[in-house]
Amino acid sequence: MITFTVDESWDRIERWLAQHAPVTHGLLRPPAVPADVAAAELRLGVAFPPDLRESLLRHDGVELQDGTLELDHYGPPSGVEEIVQSTEFLRGIGADAEEEDGLDEEQRDEYAYWPHERLLVTLGISWQSSDGLFLATRPGPHRGRVGRYFDETGSAFTPWSGLRQVLSDVATALEHGSPFAGQTPLAHDGRLIWDSGRTLVADPASALDLAARAAEPQVPSTARPAPPGPQSDGLHLTVAFGSGGLFGAEPAAPVQPDVVFVAGIDPGELLDRLGAVPATAGPRSREQARLAAGAPWAAHRPMVRAGSCGDGWSYATQEGGDAQFGRAEVMGRLSRGTRVVRLAKEGPEVRVTVVEDGTELPEAGHRVMSPREDYVTGPDGEQWERIGVDPWPGSTAAYTQLLAALTADHGISWDPADDASAPLASALLLPVLDELPEPRHQITFVRDFDLGTLVQRTAPERLRSAVAAQLARLAAETGTDGYPEIVRALAQAGRGEPVDLAADGALDLRMRTIRAETRAVRGLLDAARHQQEPAPVTEADFAAWHGRDAAAGALRRFLLLPLPAAAETVLNLRLSVRWRDELAADLSR
Repeated sequence: MITFTVDESWDRIERWLAQHAPVTHGLLRPPAVPADVAAAELRLGVAFPPDLRESLLRHDGVELQDGTLELDHYGPPSGVEEIVQSTEFLRGIGADAEEEDGLDEEQRDEYAYWPHERLLVTLGISWQSSDGLFLATRPGPHRGRVGRYFDETGSAFTPWSGLRQVLSDVATALEHGSPFAGQTPLAHDGRLIWDSGRTLVADPASALDLAARAAEPQVPSTARPAPPGPQSDGLHLTVAFGSGGLFGAEPAAPVQPDVVFVAGIDPGELLDRLGAVPATAGPRSREQARLAAGAPWAAHRPMVRAGSCGDGWSYATQEGGDAQFGRAEVMGRLSRGTRVVRLAKEGPEVRVTVVEDGTELPEAGHRVMSPREDYVTGPDGEQWERIGVDPWPGSTAAYTQLLAALTADHGISWDPADDASAPLASALLLPVLDELPEPRHQITFVRDFDLGTLVQRTAPERLRSAVAAQLARLAAETGTDGYPEIVRALAQAGRGEPVDLAADGALDLRMRTIRAETRAVRGLLDAARHQQEPAPVTEADFAAWHGRDAAAGALRRFLLLPLPAAAETVLNLRLSVRWRDELAADLSR
């Protein structure tokens, strides 16, 4: 690749800005005065690299105003005064850095927080000295080399050997519309802006398809029942390493699952409200449910067992998967037209929560805290941690006490040890989606685009039509236009027709299935990090499913939230850097 001189690169940059971004072009400062450059070198006690001096004598930085020239996230190029101020400020910080002690001169260039000879030559994202590009000025192999400084992570050299290469790459990016440091330059409203464009794999591997081809493992008939103990859903998991030892035998771990009780419905309806996947429904013992929940067949979906207890109550416990019973969305579905009682032990806390028809009843709830007691003092005064015991035995006692109180308060009679071997109705869940929070901030800019002004100046129906068109473009970019439920919804939204997003309807189930795919692929990748065998999916697959999940979520926001908030999400998610031009075309129709 040809590297142009500093003057040649500035010629190219100025020419492009004058033609495409005149506002940015007008904010380039005139050349620095040579005497000012010499004075700065004297004050800082370093000689500026030739590339820097040539650049300053072309432009003494830029005016720090809206629309100014920025080198992507490295920020605007500094003038002589900013270089002096930034360098002296960072020298003051670097002087206190202990890691410089004992480093030779070359090691200081490479590893020190802020060597005395280093110059910060751009102002970063926030137009301050907290980050930006720097130049090494000490004579030697690194002289003139360009690095990136960030106050949260420190410094590191870049592949650029000098400022000349940086300016040459910027000019090439402007002329060809190609990425610079991962971002693409664009002209918008007479200003230079930078934006990121990306693509996703068109046909990502499906974790749910992989799970459907796997068999559910079965507990061998000769196997001894697994010792009971709490599982997922945010509960404390007790790991036993045997008994005996310095402090004697330890008692068996108590059974303290997170459990929900629902009045007036049978176990089958309870599973339906939780989102049971019909193809996975069947009777399972606790041991079988645990074995299945941890297998590839489950695809990281929650496994729930449900049974009957007390006078007209059903209950459910969870094995594996992400916690469900503590979610407001789940409690709202379970308590629809009835009452739900949840008992949970979470570390030092035991809590009974009562929800009636979607509304929590604080006066009916209970909460107990206990101190940690798994540390004991040995005969020699040393403190030891007892492994395999309950660290909060006070909360264990509270769990038992609150469980007994459920009979008196609600007519619930349940012993968690009784359902260990009993086959209960069970199924994997397709978790319900999160509730959408109401927007709490005023919409202003989205990716350097003034969305706030557009919202104020555009008729709502016209804006809604344009955002619906952007949704369709996002669906095409992410592959969600391959689902008939989403295609139908997009077509209806484009025509201004109402869209059915009823709970457990076709569109709702599709969105939840996409979310389950995303979670399952992430789970496979996380598990592979602790195994020798590679995962059957890739990071590219996860990015694609994440993109589909986000696009489906944007459609949901469009249907449920005020239009400005939905528009902000849609425009933030667009993959093409040309979305501004496409939005202008959509608004003109």
